[in-house]
Amino acid sequence: MTLTRLLLAICVSLMLAPAVLAAEYDLVIDKRLVDIDGRKAEQITVNGQLPGPTLRFREGETATIRVTNRLNETTSIHWHGFLLPAEKDGVPGFNGFKGIAPGETYTYQFQIQQNGTYWYHAHAATQEQAGHYGSIVIDPADGPRIKTDRDYVVVLSEFTPEDPERILRNLKVDPGYYNYRKRTLGDFFRDARTFGFGAAVKDRTAWGGMRMDPTDIADVSGYTFLVNGKGPKTNETFLFRPGEKVRLRFVNASAMSYFDVRIPGLKMTVVSADGRDVEPVPVDEFRIAVAETYDVIVEPQTEEAFTVFAEAIDRSGYARATLAPREGMSAAIPEMRPRAVLMMSEMGHAMPGMDHAAMGHGASTPAAGHEGMDHGSMAGMEGMDHAAMGHDMSVGDEVVTDYPKIDYGMGKPTMAHDMGELAPEGSLNGSGEVYGWASGAPYGAKVLSYADLRSAAPQADTRAPEREIVVRLGGNMERYRWTINGQTFEEAEPIRLRYGERVRMTFINESMMAHPMHLHGMFVQLENGQPADRLPDKHVVSVAPGKSYSVLISADAPGEWAFHCHLLYHMESGMMQKVTVARLDGDAPAASADKGEAEHGHHHAGHGAGQ
Repeated sequence: MTLTRLLLAICVSLMLAPAVLAAEYDLVIDKRLVDIDGRKAEQITVNGQLPGPTLRFREGETATIRVTNRLNETTSIHWHGFLLPAEKDGVPGFNGFKGIAPGETYTYQFQIQQNGTYWYHAHAATQEQAGHYGSIVIDPADGPRIKTDRDYVVVLSEFTPEDPERILRNLKVDPGYYNYRKRTLGDFFRDARTFGFGAAVKDRTAWGGMRMDPTDIADVSGYTFLVNGKGPKTNETFLFRPGEKVRLRFVNASAMSYFDVRIPGLKMTVVSADGRDVEPVPVDEFRIAVAETYDVIVEPQTEEAFTVFAEAIDRSGYARATLAPREGMSAAIPEMRPRAVLMMSEMGHAMPGMDHAAMGHGASTPAAGHEGMDHGSMAGMEGMDHAAMGHDMSVGDEVVTDYPKIDYGMGKPTMAHDMGELAPEGSLNGSGEVYGWASGAPYGAKVLSYADLRSAAPQADTRAPEREIVVRLGGNMERYRWTINGQTFEEAEPIRLRYGERVRMTFINESMMAHPMHLHGMFVQLENGQPADRLPDKHVVSVAPGKSYSVLISADAPGEWAFHCHLLYHMESGMMQKVTVARLDGDAPAASADKGEAEHGHHHAGHGAGQ
């Protein structure tokens, strides 16, 4: 009887004791042969899976993740978007972390300080492209703000049987190596018939003189695009019952590809961006940059299937899945939108008269005036009857084009003057391609803009910034060398922040490529026109070609933090810097590995040399 009472007392005390939450995972990094829609290749896997398993945590608990490296090279895991001690961020060469050597097991342990949708990936050489990534879901400590009946992770990514290191070497030799849709003589004659022979000649002469290619939307093509590791032929399926609320957690785990995402027949409501809750935004589609995450809620009402459709912005392919009431169902696959071609106005400060052989996509310093430019020489549009050609016409003072110009909110123009384009943005050229990086969605579609994002919770820090840091994004396409403020990773001094200070960071994209910029260890607040206490948090900021964008940073995480473009081959070619946050008492951040260790474990420095 006494023993029974004792056991009962122990049970009651355990029930009344405060819960100590902890989640533990064992991850094994290895290689295996995978088959994606008939294309076979050896890929990096996590626990034998591609992508790796979804890790689930609860806000407030302690995470313990043991990572065993069975590769023949150093690896690591970076916890993308996490607030955590700098030494656990997972970047070799930073904060004394040397990476995980072959045969070694490394234990990450940290407290979960947030909730939402995130992901993890290698931060060692090009391993991320080869399959070393996975998703993370963190449940709120107090339960979800919006309750749903079903909850699915939708990981968008790329598959290629080609060795990523070989891809990088090919880009170094020829930056246009994977541009399979360069303009041809046939395209020229089609433009000549549409816009006039003289205009077409001037257009080709202008682009040729700058050694730029308006079809260079994405540096790498030829991918098979995946949803949760499955190709379009395999058709990943998410089940629902009519009338249910379904949360879809989109993660863009691609190395190089932006996607335009839509579900024909269903409205989506965006409720989270980069893991942070936002006030609901109903949309028909959204553009997701590399490394971004968006949560959307859909509410299908009928017993029919719907296609989850994500097409790459260079229109080289698509990922797709099916939302259906039963397994085995499918819906029609939408037609691909027209491929975009870039415009002169999207070339940032890469202006005629500059040394474009040296500067490639853009300058690392601002253009000092534009003397000597013949703005009319690139146009050749005078006297043309665009309405007769069916490309655009005026209604009052408004020009109506084949497709509307979409405001994704990813920056403001850096130049105010007219560049003299062949046709306005949104018009089709002679080959049926649409002008402008931000074109392609149809009239009437509601497309998500950064300006729509409004934090669901008030911001804790609404101070005005003490100073501004200008970040110029540029590069040299002749040598495939990408830079921040004109310098590669190995050339640049760290960007130094004082612990506790509030700064404005202004990105100026002086190239013709979009750059998804990622700062480790801290969220930034978009200056998107919302009230100061409702500015949305982001861990990735996409800056459109030729545009500028500003964000606010509260430097509240001491240590050394990577800051880079999340296009993998841009980062590996130099587009990365170190941000240090030092405490007010003058203490230095956590001890850093020397440059040699950074090169060995990460090899950004080696590629950043631009040799």
